[in-house]
Amino acid sequence: MEKVKVSASREYIVHIGNGFLSSIGEKISEIKNPCRVVLVSDDTVFSLYGEKVKKSLADSGYSVCEYVFPHGEESKSFENYEKILEFCVENSITRTDLFVALGGGVTGDLTGFVASTYLRGVDFVQIPTTVLAMVDSSVGGKTAINLKSGKNLCGAFYQPIAVFADCETLNTLPQETFNEGCAEIIKYGMICDKDFLEFLQNNSIKENIEYAIKRCVEIKRDIVNRDEFENGERKHLNFGHTIGHAIEKCSNLSVSHGNAVAIGMVIATKGAYETGMSEEDFSEVLLPILKKNNLPTSCDFSAQELYKASLSDKKRSLDTMSVIVPEKLGLCKIVKLPVEHLENFIQKGMN
Repeated sequence: MEKVKVSASREYIVHIGNGFLSSIGEKISEIKNPCRVVLVSDDTVFSLYGEKVKKSLADSGYSVCEYVFPHGEESKSFENYEKILEFCVENSITRTDLFVALGGGVTGDLTGFVASTYLRGVDFVQIPTTVLAMVDSSVGGKTAINLKSGKNLCGAFYQPIAVFADCETLNTLPQETFNEGCAEIIKYGMICDKDFLEFLQNNSIKENIEYAIKRCVEIKRDIVNRDEFENGERKHLNFGHTIGHAIEKCSNLSVSHGNAVAIGMVIATKGAYETGMSEEDFSEVLLPILKKNNLPTSCDFSAQELYKASLSDKKRSLDTMSVIVPEKLGLCKIVKLPVEHLENFIQKGMN
């Protein structure tokens, strides 16, 4: 099993391996004494792995109650957040107990936010079961729910006590969902690691998934260690996300996060070149990698629609928007773009 240590406001280990879910209770007991556990999962993931995880936790001395919600981005809502809080009160969960998030990004974000606010903070463990969650959302401490106005507008920075990424769970992922996670993997190569980007050009992600996950986690670990609360460098991880979130909003969440980020990266890359922010058109490298992994590269929404949807983005500050653009392959930069120029930037990226 591979281990990556994160040294943020709380130190923890990201464990990456295969086939250890049936012994997860024993592994968690090495860092947290037996207590009450709230196991949070969506209905799809729980039907696949919930009972296995419950049994392992119970065998290791934990008392488990499960909160299972309907799968989908729509469940990352204030309503569902409130229901989990009330569930915890009803089940007498205390500050010394534990939340376990079993699932993808929605489950991890939602559970983490509950853990950060219930009784002003309860420990939680991430068990990501999607590529996207393993390489990105389960690591680094960003937790959130969505508001009607946009994605992730209500949240907190709150680190887990451990992350356990069992790659065997990826075997039950639909191929499309696996592909969506590859968008985040490609993002890491574009923003931080030219050698990794070249590896992705020449190799199959699926055939090298453990290596790809470990490399992405290492990159994110290094960035989070230096800038946990996103005052500067951590914003680089948002490459493709400002426009990606706008696409998700315009589609009423029918376009998945991974697909939206893929399109967002293309628009940001082309827009940067067409407006003179980048000296080269790096989309010539990005597009073939995205297409190789069956990811979309365009959408049907207009530049004006995406512009309006992006105005509530967290990266906006008064009259500027921080956009992340490639400076060279494997290196990006933050450009503070006047809000009134954003629509033109998007339009240039869509041409």
